[in-house]
Amino acid sequence: MSQPAGNPPIPSSAVREHPVQHRFPDVRPRRVRRAGWVGLGIAAVASLALAFLPSPYVVETPGPTFDTLGATDAGPLITIDGAETYPTEGELRLLTVSLLGNPQRPLTWIDVAEAYLDPSDSIIPMAAAFPPQVSVEESNEAGRIEMQNSQSAAVAAALLHEGLDVESDVRIAGVIPGSPAEGLLEEGDRILRVNGEAVYDVFSIRASIAAVDGPTTLEIQRGDEALTVEVTPVVEDGQKIVGIYPSNEFTFPFEVDIQLPNVGGPSAGMMFALGVVDELTPGAMTAGTRWAGTGTIAALGDVGPIGGIVQKMHGAVDAGATHFLAPVENCGEVAGHVPEGLTVFAVDTLDDAMAAIDAVAMNEDTSALPTCEAAPAP
Repeated sequence: MSQPAGNPPIPSSAVREHPVQHRFPDVRPRRVRRAGWVGLGIAAVASLALAFLPSPYVVETPGPTFDTLGATDAGPLITIDGAETYPTEGELRLLTVSLLGNPQRPLTWIDVAEAYLDPSDSIIPMAAAFPPQVSVEESNEAGRIEMQNSQSAAVAAALLHEGLDVESDVRIAGVIPGSPAEGLLEEGDRILRVNGEAVYDVFSIRASIAAVDGPTTLEIQRGDEALTVEVTPVVEDGQKIVGIYPSNEFTFPFEVDIQLPNVGGPSAGMMFALGVVDELTPGAMTAGTRWAGTGTIAALGDVGPIGGIVQKMHGAVDAGATHFLAPVENCGEVAGHVPEGLTVFAVDTLDDAMAAIDAVAMNEDTSALPTCEAAPAP
């Protein structure tokens, strides 16, 4: 092909597929990239610093477990003096929940994040576990008194179940400062009736207060004087309270001593009662089965709800238990959270608990026994 006349040929060396591009130092993008990395570094350091800041939460986690038929470093959990006892086997294991964190030593956000990933842990607000108006020392003292009451009520329930005589006396062990009861009730007052109902133990007091809307009427004895006092309860954590620490003072036909140091609260009551009954009756109640359970106990045998039942089920499995007794009122928390390998029965009374244990011991069909209809947790 020839070029048009008058136009000189274009040298082949001048032909280019693309125009020439002049490159200059990429100063601005490099600065932007450097600023981005610096920003990410600052964010990472800030996040790490925040992770170690104190959080407003505490964590409930499975705590130690104890066999009521066994012993601790302090000696046998249950010692009976003045009545015939019988050897037994198997386990009737009570369960505890450990609380991680408190106002003096709060958890960090990293601690809370780790608990969130563990299905056996539960995260609750600090204020729910430690109300601002109650010190840690006062909370621990309340737990100690509740444990004492639980042990007394458990012995009473066991002895009454066996047809033995028990005398009851309920007194005020302390009044919470700033509570409705302050200035109206005093330490040492003997509580005779609440809202017209005779008082047999701490749990009957709570039931009578809960059953009535408005003010609570307490008939008390203070020294030689009989008094009627009206107190308006307040609601804390869904429970009506007047602000007293009641204390059971039972008189038993023989001595039953329960030793479990450094554990507070009322939730071991049912398992204590089962342990006392087992030791007072011939043969092994469990026939060697490893049971665990939880629930408050009233002197007349009623089983009440407790806290931390999910943690307690995990603690039971960790301790090797295969069967579990849960209060009926806790079934909403049990359903869908039963660890694999654990069979749970729902109980409302001491008799219910003994019926479940007997059925398993005798290899009977347990399909008719009450359960929480809970499937194993995924």
